[in-house]
Amino acid sequence: MSAEKLAFLQNFYTDVTLYVPAEPAPAVEPAAAPAAPAPAVAPAPPAKPAIAKPVRDVQLPSRSYSNPTAGLERLASGFGHPQSVSSPAPAAELAGAPVAAPPAPRPMLPPATEPPAAPAVAAAPVLPAAPTVPPVMLTTFTTLGSNAQGVIFLFRVPPEQFMKLHRNVFLNKMLQALGLVMADVVLVNVESELPVALVNLRRELAATHIVAFGRNLLDTTIRNTQIYEPVLFPSLNLSYLSSATVELVEYDVSLKKRLWPGLQRMFLG
Repeated sequence: MSAEKLAFLQNFYTDVTLYVPAEPAPAVEPAAAPAAPAPAVAPAPPAKPAIAKPVRDVQLPSRSYSNPTAGLERLASGFGHPQSVSSPAPAAELAGAPVAAPPAPRPMLPPATEPPAAPAVAAAPVLPAAPTVPPVMLTTFTTLGSNAQGVIFLFRVPPEQFMKLHRNVFLNKMLQALGLVMADVVLVNVESELPVALVNLRRELAATHIVAFGRNLLDTTIRNTQIYEPVLFPSLNLSYLSSATVELVEYDVSLKKRLWPGLQRMFLG
């Protein structure tokens, strides 16, 4: 054995700490939990120094070391490399898995309450419909004179003309021929195009003989009478005679001749 090899072996087994390079730690994913630190390895106690023995001429088996550091590598491989301690697999999986967000709290709603019931309102009593009044019942009239004999002359003339009829020459001569005077007659002026109601007229006047100078003056005699023909209503104790207007009869001799027979049958007959 050469002196260099012998010196190498002596230095190897003396108080020399072998250096073992540490392997790089495996790459850790960003989301993974930090790996637990590897347990500290206590350094091996120092070997006792070998007692040098006198060198004898001992034939050692010859070994060829083409690479002087090959023995160190083999020796180092015998001790093994420190293994990196990784965290348990479940912890790494939990660290890498997305964490579900907790459910959002539901707002607490107040218990539903029913609105207060509206106070009951009593229904208004249904009033009976007012009876329909015939328009003829609303016709108004104006009177002039007294009613000692129950004789009525009906007209439909302007108010100013009506106030002068009691001085009419024609009317006064006609009454004189019948044995009457103007004070025995009541003059009535109908103040509407509608006839006057007989019930309204007799409520105000005690009518027994009615002479109408014009058409459509009394409601009960519109359809059952003819001009210059006297009509008797026994149930009403009433006689009725219709004639042309005073303006026509006063200046028309033919109309006077038609009116006079009807007046005679009504008052003298």
